[in-house]
Amino acid sequence: METLNDDCHVLLVTFPGQGNINPCIQFSKNLIKLGVNVTFSTSLTAFNRISNLPTIQGLTFSPFSDGFDGNFKGSMNNFHEFNASFRTHGSEFVKNIVEDRTKQGCPFKRIIYTTLTAWVGMLAKNINVPSTFLWIQPATVLDIYYYFFNGYEDSIKNCSKDQSLELNGLPLLSRRDFPSFVFADSNDWTLVAMKEHVELLNGEINQRVLVNTFDALEFDALKVLKNVTMLGIGPLIPSAFLDGNDPSDTSFGVDMRQDFGDYMDYLDSKAKESVVYVAFGSYSQIPNQLMEEIAQGLVLCKRPFLWVIREGPNGEKPFEKLSCKEELEELGKTVSWCSQVGVLQHPSLACFLTHCGWNSSMESLASGVPLVACPIWTDQLCNAKLIQDVWKTGVRVNANDEGVIERNEFARCIEIVVGDGEKGEEIRKNAKKWRDLAKDAMKENGSSNVNLKAYVHEVLLGE
Repeated sequence: METLNDDCHVLLVTFPGQGNINPCIQFSKNLIKLGVNVTFSTSLTAFNRISNLPTIQGLTFSPFSDGFDGNFKGSMNNFHEFNASFRTHGSEFVKNIVEDRTKQGCPFKRIIYTTLTAWVGMLAKNINVPSTFLWIQPATVLDIYYYFFNGYEDSIKNCSKDQSLELNGLPLLSRRDFPSFVFADSNDWTLVAMKEHVELLNGEINQRVLVNTFDALEFDALKVLKNVTMLGIGPLIPSAFLDGNDPSDTSFGVDMRQDFGDYMDYLDSKAKESVVYVAFGSYSQIPNQLMEEIAQGLVLCKRPFLWVIREGPNGEKPFEKLSCKEELEELGKTVSWCSQVGVLQHPSLACFLTHCGWNSSMESLASGVPLVACPIWTDQLCNAKLIQDVWKTGVRVNANDEGVIERNEFARCIEIVVGDGEKGEEIRKNAKKWRDLAKDAMKENGSSNVNLKAYVHEVLLGE
């Protein structure tokens, strides 16, 4: 670790979602190891949910009110209200904290902003502070948005389910492989946010974009944008699960074994590569029908499982509504929360049935765990495409003509991934290959470490 440079301090502003918070915490730690001081900022909606903030020299937390502070009661359909409030309050906060530090004679060297916070980049431009974009989804997804807002909107929106679209540098994509937001109304706040990101990219030349991926994983996708240098600096997951050199560097600086509870005992009791792990992220409200089909699929498989089932927003308990809960209780274990990166490292894991959020995808990739991909929305659809057809570390479930993913399909895909067949063996072999490549990328002379060092020395330190 390099000595902290008192003259090099950055402000990192991120959207208050767990999918944003977790990689940004790791990114902050990586910057600090290179001598950069970081002020990490997002709204109280996120900070009020974090029970164990890391205490690290060089890392300062500076939360602000978003007007709701964790008490937003609207549905996903009303989330634009939250985002508007977050943006208004955040703009005032960022402007004030930048001005205060400048008056104190210790200005921020740069503002770094993340996915869904293009307004930070726009504000930085207005107040003449240099900024850098940290994209926390695959480079492929950023490329798709770039194409979409640079002449390909009609081609993408009119792509039928039986048609594939060829975009330079990307795999062939069908309608089900595109991020769901590209099919949203043009006024949808998420699509507007993506458009703002692309407009910022179009507005400058020779800028660097940091991406939570690594060179070997998305070699071509990282080179698609002609006026931008995309730098793979991932996987942004705790170093304890990449190189093992710092066992204290786990999620939010907490010892994972202490957080596991009795589900660690459950995993310890199972044979190697025997357990099916099921989890659908922090915010995904899984429809009751999908829950039932997953449950019945697990019953059909008759394999031990660990399933994270979160309570509903009003305290509902989805597990209690399942028609086969007695059979499930005999086969496996359900929990309301677990330390996912730790679970994925456990030798009893056979596969991961996942919604394909990018954090989950990267964590499983770095752990060498094969996937059953069940994407729901946003970038998850594209991630599932990459998992099945490009990296070949899993299989994607298919819906029937009515759009329902049936129990037999879940059982079929699980058996492919964990079974003794040729395809399962290939998937497991690929999973281990990408695990090793992910770890290599984060080594001292690995591509991601070299890319981040170059960014720090050339951009932040000006050497």
